[in-house]
Amino acid sequence: MDNRSGKAGERHVLQMLQNRGYTFVAANYRSRFGEIDIIVKDEKYIVFVEVKTRDADSLSGPLEAVTAAKRKKLVQTALLFLQEHTQLQTLQPRFDAAGVITTGKEKIIKEIQYITDAFDGGGLF
Repeated sequence: MDNRSGKAGERHVLQMLQNRGYTFVAANYRSRFGEIDIIVKDEKYIVFVEVKTRDADSLSGPLEAVTAAKRKKLVQTALLFLQEHTQLQTLQPRFDAAGVITTGKEKIIKEIQYITDAFDGGGLF
């Protein structure tokens, strides 16, 4: 599977977040449960961002891919990340989702749908 458009979407979302004042913490953090695409922080929050990229002609939107099972894996991975990075435990965890829509053969980014506080930690935070 070609994931170049997915990585390009992640880079674009990270740049957008940095332009909004967030500080980069990590990208593509992996655990036995899964992967968190982007981790950023500000003075109040440690933000775990799931990025999904789809072509404009796709039958489903990118945010539809952030299923309940995926959210559970993200929360479990975030817990492990915070256990490993105790200096960040003073920040409030937040889960955001970004849907990147591309178009054309070149996979040009057409739109970003960004949801702040897209879901909670299921009572784990």
